[in-house]
Amino acid sequence: MATDADIARAVDALRRGGLVAFPTETVYGLGADAADPDALARLFAVKGRPAEHPVIAHVAEPGQLADWAADVPPAARLLADALWPGPLTLVVPRAARVPDGVTGGGNTVGVRVPDQPAALRLLRAFGGGIAAPSANRFGRVSPTTAADVRADLGDDVDVVLDDGPCRVGLESTIVDCTGDELVILRPGAVTRERIEAVSGQPVAIARDGLVRAPGTLKSHYAPEATVLLVDRDAVPDRAAAFAAAGQQVAVLAEEPRPRLPAGVIVLAPPEDVDDYARVLYARLREVDRRGVDVLLAVPPSDAGVGTAVADRLRRAAGRDMS
Repeated sequence: MATDADIARAVDALRRGGLVAFPTETVYGLGADAADPDALARLFAVKGRPAEHPVIAHVAEPGQLADWAADVPPAARLLADALWPGPLTLVVPRAARVPDGVTGGGNTVGVRVPDQPAALRLLRAFGGGIAAPSANRFGRVSPTTAADVRADLGDDVDVVLDDGPCRVGLESTIVDCTGDELVILRPGAVTRERIEAVSGQPVAIARDGLVRAPGTLKSHYAPEATVLLVDRDAVPDRAAAFAAAGQQVAVLAEEPRPRLPAGVIVLAPPEDVDDYARVLYARLREVDRRGVDVLLAVPPSDAGVGTAVADRLRRAAGRDMS
């Protein structure tokens, strides 16, 4: 677990323009001083992230939202007061002082207060905002443990704060608060229904390709293995066909497990939809460690947090078989 000495070392690295990987309730983030353009440039270079792709500014307290926004829309204030700390990012009009490296050159900025003790200790000790995408190479599977970060980024990170596995396992819900209606740009653990209940207004879902927001590319969160989304009833035949073609096949599905041909790897099934979210990225990393060619994944019900799980699986499957 992260000690006071670990936090102090991380703060010192940030103040020197270094990169710090730190846990949140969602995934591990790769953090840089959000007010330091040089540190932001290094963050983008290490991650391999396109310069126009924005990152999220993490802060310690809901009251700091006003430091990053040109103005705080009333709906954003409602959501921040009710749901922060938590796995929710609010997109608001950017303040003039916010560097282009955080916003991707756009006129909005995404801000959140994470709900994780070590992350909050780090943010309070640092005092400013920490810009942090997930702590992995761009487009690959997000890390949910410190070991994942070290495996992906190695010595490119100055400090890795280890505070155990992430309890949610999927990136935050992103809500655009800048228009006439609230729009979910990326689904996460804070559901559409919860946002509507707190805000008292309908919430729209953005269509792919219409927005620039973290984690919304068609292909994202992808392992080396090919990921295919299949209906439960189709799993046995699809698995048999790939196995007959000499492919190493794995299956990810909730109980009850489908009947499968010999030689097919059956990944430990999630206990429920919340567990599916928590273990998804660990399972995607596992298939690469085990040399799997094709992962057949049965998505959970597309409701509640299941919407976010299905979204990540669709993006992991975004590459074609070629």
